Amino acid sequence: MPNVLFLTSLATETAALLTQHAPAGYDVAVHPIDLPHEQQIGLVRDADFLILFPGVISDAVLRSAANLKLIQLVSAGFDRVNVALCRELGIPVANNGGANSIDVAEHTLALILAFYRRMGEMDHNVRHERWKAIDSGATTYTIHGKTAGLIGLGQIGRRTARLLAAFGAVVLYYDPYPAPPAVEQELGVRRVELDELLQQSDIVSLHVPLNEATRGIINARTLARMKPTALLVNTCRGPVVDEQALIAALQQRQIAGAALDVLEQEPPDPANPLFQLDNVLLTPHIAGVTYDTWPRRGEFIFANLQRVWNGEAPLAVV
Repeated sequence: MPNVLFLTSLATETAALLTQHAPAGYDVAVHPIDLPHEQQIGLVRDADFLILFPGVISDAVLRSAANLKLIQLVSAGFDRVNVALCRELGIPVANNGGANSIDVAEHTLALILAFYRRMGEMDHNVRHERWKAIDSGATTYTIHGKTAGLIGLGQIGRRTARLLAAFGAVVLYYDPYPAPPAVEQELGVRRVELDELLQQSDIVSLHVPLNEATRGIINARTLARMKPTALLVNTCRGPVVDEQALIAALQQRQIAGAALDVLEQEPPDPANPLFQLDNVLLTPHIAGVTYDTWPRRGEFIFANLQRVWNGEAPLAVV
């Protein structure tokens, strides 16, 4: 049976929620991902499969992996793995196949609702004896009737589209790879070009991988296309947004606000100007992380490993 190496930052109890899905006979060795490279090299030499969370591995460790049949990521993002080198070495890399798409889509919706209904301020005011300090009738909003524009219509984008449609939003999307007409019809979405999406949308939500095509896709030029009443939501990767351009747009009230789960630098510099703005809502890159996500991810991961062990092609190859 296969030897599986799992390098992770997860606590032992959390990692066990994934590894419990390993088929009988699998030898799964779980080690901290911050082990020195020399130790990682020694461990990976005899591994048939490598599971990573977070998805970080050095080139030196990759080059020492003589027997790897698959690198399986626990996350959706793959921007910190040298995919080109893996291709050169003949090692396929797979992400989680959308196993955390439920969690990210729900978090996206939560960010929109929290911003629109000013939840953080409301909670603060109630705790400090300011029962109705906010005129909610003049300064809070509903998703119903708004136009939501999704940049990226992968697994997460599609789940987000369903949630927004259920709240009564009109949903547009931009993706260089159009969804099949049957999918568009089922989701009730319409594809438009990026500029049209930015100009029409009350909510712009980002659901793309980080690569050269998407890095800085939200920048001074694209921000200038957005409505002054628009909300920008980012639950994918920080660098898809030019953060300095966003800060300037927020400071000048060029757009209404931003709800961000990810930033260019993580953890961020305490002096980040975003922290001083009242039209920003922040969470610490946790959109895809819930207690319920780990069993879903574990089930997909070990089913994918078993496919490869059986001689089949892996799913969700990046």
